[in-house]
Amino acid sequence: MKFGKLMSRIGKQLIIIPDGVDVNIDNGEIKVKGPKGELFQEIPYEIEVIIKDKEITISPKNKTKNSSALWGLLRTLIFNMIEGVVNGYEKQLEIEGVGYRAAVEGNKLVLNLGFSHPINIEAPKGIEFKVEKNVITVSGFDKQLVGQVSADIRSKRKPEPYKGKGIHYMGEVIIRKAGKKAVGSE
Repeated sequence: MKFGKLMSRIGKQLIIIPDGVDVNIDNGEIKVKGPKGELFQEIPYEIEVIIKDKEITISPKNKTKNSSALWGLLRTLIFNMIEGVVNGYEKQLEIEGVGYRAAVEGNKLVLNLGFSHPINIEAPKGIEFKVEKNVITVSGFDKQLVGQVSADIRSKRKPEPYKGKGIHYMGEVIIRKAGKKAVGSE
């Protein structure tokens, strides 16, 4: 199998290291340290990462299908790490339903979702919870961890399609179904 010119529009882009961020490569691992925290990412052996004059250049070592796929991915992961340690990330979830509530107790999120017991979710290191009325905000400096914790919270009571009750992301559109009465009366 022959591959023509290797291309990755995202992989070709340079990453500029902002002031206050320290980036090091050690034993096949890239470490990004900034004001909000420190993140690590393993570098695949097919990819070469070069740090020079506050700029990061990423390129594949060999022309293979796998290296072409990892090129843009690694560039995006490193960019997200730098963005996270400088600005951080947050996701908002909305609770809909009568009697459904959320509260923060220390570093735990306590959810009352109509079950016989409350659900406690422990905040992993680097994650913070905030609750205002019916909106839960999950924030942290690791984009992947913020997304995973948000997905775990949503999975405790997914929105149902008839009334839309449950937990959903802010701005998420829930496709509604017609109930038995609405369908039967036509």
